[in-house]
Amino acid sequence: MPHSDIVSRLVPSADIFVGGEWKRGRGALYASVYPADGSVNAETTTADPDDAREAIEAADIAWRKPDWSGLKPHQRALILYRIADLIMAKHEALAQLQRLDNGKPIGETRVLVASAANTFRYFAACLETLDEEVTPSRGDYLTMSVHEPIGVIAAITPWNSPIASDAQKLAPALAAGNAVVLKPAEVTPLVSLALARICEEAGVPKGVLSVLPGKGSVIGDVLVRHPLVKKVSFTGGTEVGRGIARIAAEKLMPVSLELGGKSPTMVFEDADLDHAVNGVLYGIFSSSGEACIAGSRLFVQRSIYSDFIKRLTENARQLRVGDPASEDTQMGPLITAKHRESVERYVALGLEEGGRLLCGGERPVGNDREQGFFYQPTILEGLSNSARICQEEIFGPVLVAMPFDDEASLIEEANDSVFGLAAGIWTRDYKRAWRVARAIEAGTVWINTYKLFSISTPFSGWKESGMGREKGRLGIREYMQQKSLYWGLNDAPLAWAN
Repeated sequence: MPHSDIVSRLVPSADIFVGGEWKRGRGALYASVYPADGSVNAETTTADPDDAREAIEAADIAWRKPDWSGLKPHQRALILYRIADLIMAKHEALAQLQRLDNGKPIGETRVLVASAANTFRYFAACLETLDEEVTPSRGDYLTMSVHEPIGVIAAITPWNSPIASDAQKLAPALAAGNAVVLKPAEVTPLVSLALARICEEAGVPKGVLSVLPGKGSVIGDVLVRHPLVKKVSFTGGTEVGRGIARIAAEKLMPVSLELGGKSPTMVFEDADLDHAVNGVLYGIFSSSGEACIAGSRLFVQRSIYSDFIKRLTENARQLRVGDPASEDTQMGPLITAKHRESVERYVALGLEEGGRLLCGGERPVGNDREQGFFYQPTILEGLSNSARICQEEIFGPVLVAMPFDDEASLIEEANDSVFGLAAGIWTRDYKRAWRVARAIEAGTVWINTYKLFSISTPFSGWKESGMGREKGRLGIREYMQQKSLYWGLNDAPLAWAN
C-alpha cells in the first residue's frame, strides 16, 4: 500500500488537535520522513506558542467540568476501555503508521500498538478498583484520605516508541480525571495525531485532550512554564529533563522524568550461554539500540569472555538489517541522518580511545539501504568503563564489551555511571542474582532475560535517569493529589472556646 494511503486512513488532514478542535497549526509545515528511504510520508502543520496557550486554557476549563473529572470512576473507565478497543480495531493500520513514522520493523510496531491498548485497558481496570482509605482515628473525629485530579498535565513523549509512550502517560492521567496537552516528538507526529482521533471517537470530552506537534524548544517551553500547567510528565534526554526540573522547582510543580540510560549487562561464567547471547543481542540491538534501557555496557566474567564474545560477534553479524516492512527484519534504520552521524562519531571516539572494532561500525550497502539511515550492529572491546563511549548515552546499536574478575569489582564498575535506569544479570545462581540485583543502582533489573515489560510493574529511573514512577497499579496516583478529610464526632463543642 502506498505511504500516502496508510497515512490518510488515520491522519486525513494536516490539522493538529487544539482544545478538542481540529485546526491548522499556526507553526511551520513539517514533513514526516520515512527513515528507511528518506521519502516523505505526509506534511502536517505544527503548533506555535499561541496554539499551546490556547490548548492549555481549554484544558483548564475542560478538566473542571463535571463531564470528565466529575464522572464516577467506572464511567471514566468505560471511555478508556473504548480507546483500547478502537486501538485494537485499527491495530494493523496503526502499526504500519508507526513503521513509517520512525522506521521500526513492522513486527515491533505491532507489539507496541497492542501494548498501548493494554495500557488503556489496564488503567481502566485500576481506576475501577482503586480504594480511598479511612485512616485510624486518634480522637473524636473520623479521618479519611481521598485523591483528586491535579488539573492540566503536560505530557512530552519521545520518538522511539510514540504510541506506547503516549499511552503510558495519557491512560493514567486521563483515568485520574485530568486534562492532558500532549507534545509528541517533532520527528514523529503522525501516530499521536491518530491517537487523538481515537480518543475523540471514544468519547473524551472536548478540551480534555490536545495534541501539539512541533519543536520542543518552542512548544515544550510554553507547556512547562505556563502557570495553568500543574504537572509535567517527560520522557527524553537528561539535559532537557534538567531544564524542566529547574522550571518546575520555581513553580513548585511536580514532575515525572524518564531520562537517559547506560545500562550494564552482566554475564557470569555459570550462565546459560545460549540464553545470554540471545538476550544480550536483543537488549542492545532490538529497536536499533534506540531505547533508553538498551544494554549498552557488557561485562563478561573473564573465564568465559573470549568464547562468549566470539559467539556474540558471530551472531551479531547475522542480524537482519533492512526494510522495516519486511516480516523478518530485526533492525530497521535509525531515526534521522543527523542521529546516525552522532552514532558514527561515538564509534570513532571509541576507536580513538583505544577500542577494537569486532563487528559493524559502518553503514550497510545493498538492498536499497543506501537511501535510508541504516547502521550495522556494532561491538567494540579493549576499553575501560571510564571511556566516554562507556559513560555517555549513544542511543544506537553500539555495544562495548569488557571482562570482569569478581563480583565486587563488577558491582563497582556497573554502578560507576551517572545513570541508573536498568541492568541485566545472567547467572544460574539465584543467590548471586539476588545479591547483585539488590546491589545495582537501577530502577529495573532483569535476571536471565532483558527488555521485557509489564504495565503492572512500576518503572523508574535512579540517579540521572529520572524521578517519579510510571506503570503499576498506583501509576494513577502520580497524576493525583491527596486530600485529608476530618469529620467531627464530638457531642460537646470544642472546649478551648468555652
